[in-house]
Amino acid sequence: MTQNDIISDVLGFINQSQVKDTQDETFNALALKLFEYQFALNAPLRDFAKMRSKTPRTVTSWTDIPAIPITALKKRLLSCVTPNTSGRSFMTSGTTQSGLRGQSYHPTLEVYDASMRCNFSSRVMQENARLQMGIIFPSSEALPNSSLAHYLQLAMTHFGTPESRGFITSDGIEFETLYAALRRAEKMGEPYALLGASFSLVHVMDDMKRRGLKFTLPQGSRILDTGGFKGQSRDLSLDAFYDGLSIAFGIPKSQCINMYGMTELSTQFYDCGNAVSPSEKSGPHWIRTRVVNPLTGEVVKKGDVGVLAHTDLAHFNVAVSILTEDAGIETDHGFVLLGRAAGSDAQGCSLAVDEFLKATSGVAAPL
Repeated sequence: MTQNDIISDVLGFINQSQVKDTQDETFNALALKLFEYQFALNAPLRDFAKMRSKTPRTVTSWTDIPAIPITALKKRLLSCVTPNTSGRSFMTSGTTQSGLRGQSYHPTLEVYDASMRCNFSSRVMQENARLQMGIIFPSSEALPNSSLAHYLQLAMTHFGTPESRGFITSDGIEFETLYAALRRAEKMGEPYALLGASFSLVHVMDDMKRRGLKFTLPQGSRILDTGGFKGQSRDLSLDAFYDGLSIAFGIPKSQCINMYGMTELSTQFYDCGNAVSPSEKSGPHWIRTRVVNPLTGEVVKKGDVGVLAHTDLAHFNVAVSILTEDAGIETDHGFVLLGRAAGSDAQGCSLAVDEFLKATSGVAAPL
């Protein structure tokens, strides 16, 4: 099977609308096909899977595909092809692990972009084809290795009106220009979408408070945040953060949407607004999540805290299944994200990474 075959199958599944039973069967079959493809061409993944006694001959369900520990992508380069300049590498921020940065190499962004557009259209845009957008994050030109910068550029390009623009330059946030755009939307009665990193929105709210500013954006406006605070702004509880956004911009908390994504995946999760806290997150039909014991990979009892493991069919070149270091609880329609794993779960994540490194000791680390 070739890369083109894999891409065609994944794109076909992303664009399909199926009844759940058929969807489950197709998801499982495609996940197994991806595992076989990655097992054949991705040496670190193959070595780790063999240590776990998992091969394409023995694995019959997507739930049995060994999940690669997320920190492993800071230690090893996982790719089914040799990286070259025609592809694109997204890298983590390097705020942990002594500055080491995880890397996801994409030989083509065709699948990543399709995943983002299909999901964003239904979960964020809803009934709207386009909205005027303001982006509170550096551009993809400024941060070419940032998956979030690329994601936000896609949002503005494919779903923004011609007036949409970014409001961060090398000098920081362009507060005056942003406020002028918000005043115009308020005056004209045109819905406005404000998108950006959570910490950037905290900086905007703080500046508005200093100036005594508040807006009442038109009905249909929304705010999308992602990424948490990461020590780049003051920390807020989730309730305080979304209460603050709602008051500052006159948008109901039900239209303050949080996106949960990561460099090590090619698909994002969303909640349905933050009117209720903590919010429940879910993804589209081409990604599945389990809440597991990080060391054994076994699913924990529903309602118990475990570590999130995602199987993302769009992540065709790196690893179809990823073990995060995020704690969560399974719900009827998705999961609740609790933050970083702690205690025995954190220790289990560390041991899983040690196991991966032992299995792949002969494989070169990323440059």
